[in-house]
Amino acid sequence: MGRGRRDQVILTVEQKDNLEKITRNGHAPAKKILHARILLMCDEAEHTTRIWSDEEIAEALNVHRNTLRRVRQRFLTTGEKPALNRNPRCLPPTPPKVDGATEAQIIALCCSDPPQGRASWTIRLLTSELKKRTIVTEISRETVRRTFKKNQLRPWKTQRFCIPERDLARFVAQMEVILDLYCQVHSDDEPLITMDEVSIQLQGNLYPPIGMKPDQDKKQDYHYTREGVQALFMFFDPNRGWRRVTNRDSRTRLDWADEVRQLLDVDYPQARKIKLVCDNLNTHNIASLYEAFPAYEAHRLARRLEIYHTPRNGSWLNVAEIELSILSKQCLDRRIPTTEQLHQELSAWNQERNQTASKVIWHFSTEDARVKLQHLYPVFETVAH
Repeated sequence: MGRGRRDQVILTVEQKDNLEKITRNGHAPAKKILHARILLMCDEAEHTTRIWSDEEIAEALNVHRNTLRRVRQRFLTTGEKPALNRNPRCLPPTPPKVDGATEAQIIALCCSDPPQGRASWTIRLLTSELKKRTIVTEISRETVRRTFKKNQLRPWKTQRFCIPERDLARFVAQMEVILDLYCQVHSDDEPLITMDEVSIQLQGNLYPPIGMKPDQDKKQDYHYTREGVQALFMFFDPNRGWRRVTNRDSRTRLDWADEVRQLLDVDYPQARKIKLVCDNLNTHNIASLYEAFPAYEAHRLARRLEIYHTPRNGSWLNVAEIELSILSKQCLDRRIPTTEQLHQELSAWNQERNQTASKVIWHFSTEDARVKLQHLYPVFETVAH
């Protein structure tokens, strides 16, 4: 048909620009983009260089000619926006397939133990079990999935927790000692030092890695060689912003005692006493000094050392763990094959961190613990004094 037909589409410049934007942005729904292309190809304005026939448009866009006529008619009768969107269907509301009672049974079944031989409930297994127990006669896995999502049920996921210990009184007693220690003001004469230790595996490349290039990520072979294990000792002064990390072949009593002597005689020779916070490892005590050194030397070191142990399962109270986490992310998150390279990398990282003097400001106090960790206290307080 020519220009004299009654369903002629003539787009304004503004309408044409808007439709072209819809076809180019890539964020609109597929139907909306298709309808915009139909209207653009149906345009018969004076400035249009070519007029497409319905057969050509249908073949180019792979749609039926009836679709072209419906979109064109909606544009002429109701305007641009209704023509771009889907034609709304006036259907009666569909009743929910799962009512409140059935949903409660689904939740109860999901929260129960799975059948023998299964580690957890799955959507497929729960759907089958609902039909088997005749809770419902017919239900799809999608309906079960939506019930899971609505009630935030994730039977395939298990969050792990750590109960401090059965002796809660001892846990909170040691915790409050550490919290009070962090909140105190510490002088250069009696500094506060936290320490922790961790093991790291030395790894080498079985095949040389391929370096990064523009438009190409670094590539590393999945296989690696094991080159041994090293023990890292971290000593951290959160108030001064000083730390020292060293690597050793082992983490015995003798190693710990030697590190403590370096802390007392080399790192803090002028300190009258050092308050050392560490965990409950069996090597972290004064006995290790007497096992490593003669009695007079061990006694001299012990007189300048005041040890505070974090409670079992309370490693979050050790600030040195924060520094070890930073070390792991900034320096150790790669393959290091030799002890010498590990020592060089640790020294470089240690020097840079000490130059910036990064500190840790501890805000969690004993009063905060009695509110937020009230469930850990054997005797609950109703009124804070």
